[in-house]
Amino acid sequence: MKGAKRHEDEVGLDKGGLDKSELAARPVGRAVDPRLTERIEQLLIGSPVARRLGIELQELVVDRATLSLPFRAENVTIEDIVHGGVIAALIDVAGVAAALSGAEFETLRGSATGSLSISYLSPARSVALRAEAVVLRRGRRQVVIDVSVTAGTIAVAKALATTLLF
Repeated sequence: MKGAKRHEDEVGLDKGGLDKSELAARPVGRAVDPRLTERIEQLLIGSPVARRLGIELQELVVDRATLSLPFRAENVTIEDIVHGGVIAALIDVAGVAAALSGAEFETLRGSATGSLSISYLSPARSVALRAEAVVLRRGRRQVVIDVSVTAGTIAVAKALATTLLF
């Protein structure tokens, strides 16, 4: 394992596989338009599926959203493993939240997930999950988002999502 960490440092990648120079170049912590925050909280976090699963918004800044999902027995598939579909829903909500966080409120009528590709890396057994969504590229109508799901220090899933803004 030590060799793997050393390799990540040598090639300039963070633990999530993102180029450290790209991360350093991003503006961090710009406040989201309060009207967008309200829309995200009402329509995404307040949606019936997000409420039923227990998804919570932890942090929201422009182009970045962090959500959590507490462990619930009703979200498992086999034994104590969180269902992949539940993880996918967490990823989708986090990705859309990040996409909407930097949108223009005046022209935004809605959004839709255009694509979602998920790699499941390890089972989530009886643990709370954290999803961090980061915008990789923002266009006028399309936003590409990287989403990482972790359980503590364990990588559970990695996703690339595209959200369409209209």
